[in-house]
Amino acid sequence: MKPLRIALTKGRLEKDTVELFEKIGYNCEQVHNKGRKLILPVGNGEIEVVLAKAADVITYVENGVCDLGVVGKDTILENGTSFYELLDLGFGKCKFALACKKGYDFYSGYKEKTIATKYPNVTRAFFEEKGMDVRVIKIEGSVELAPLVGLADGIVDIVETGSTLKANNLEVIEWVTDISARLIANIASLKLRKQEIEQLQKKMQEEISKN
Repeated sequence: MKPLRIALTKGRLEKDTVELFEKIGYNCEQVHNKGRKLILPVGNGEIEVVLAKAADVITYVENGVCDLGVVGKDTILENGTSFYELLDLGFGKCKFALACKKGYDFYSGYKEKTIATKYPNVTRAFFEEKGMDVRVIKIEGSVELAPLVGLADGIVDIVETGSTLKANNLEVIEWVTDISARLIANIASLKLRKQEIEQLQKKMQEEISKN
């Protein structure tokens, strides 16, 4: 039988997921010694891990080349719809926040506000809910720069500690939503490999519940 294939977001989420796999009894030695390999066996080969960038994890799961994926809720909110979200893994925690220059009264005045962000879909949805018209500018690099150079009135970005905001004289005005890592599944895989997926999900769930 072919292995259950799981796409992992490279970096911290990969490390945390591998740690979870080890806690539920899988040997992850090959992942630790991966070198430049991007597809690696876990356990006795019943699971195969695919290492990818966050947005690509969703693409691989949606297109059925991976049965499961581990990705941040931020990426799900921005990019994905055609899959099942099975489990909140409880790690990779942070928040989306609306921030602006210290002392700036963001909600005053009638002028349309400009928001810089790496997450235009999340940003639009947030302001639509408030019934506010905003102009959204997509930024690839350091979003904090946009209000400082006068490109935007505020930013919507992921905040972990808030130290980058403080260092750049910015402050959080409002929290948008909480984020953590999620286990997602391909829709067809969930039907065809229901038992295997549910067994793995159950083991992960039990381990998470201990904490």
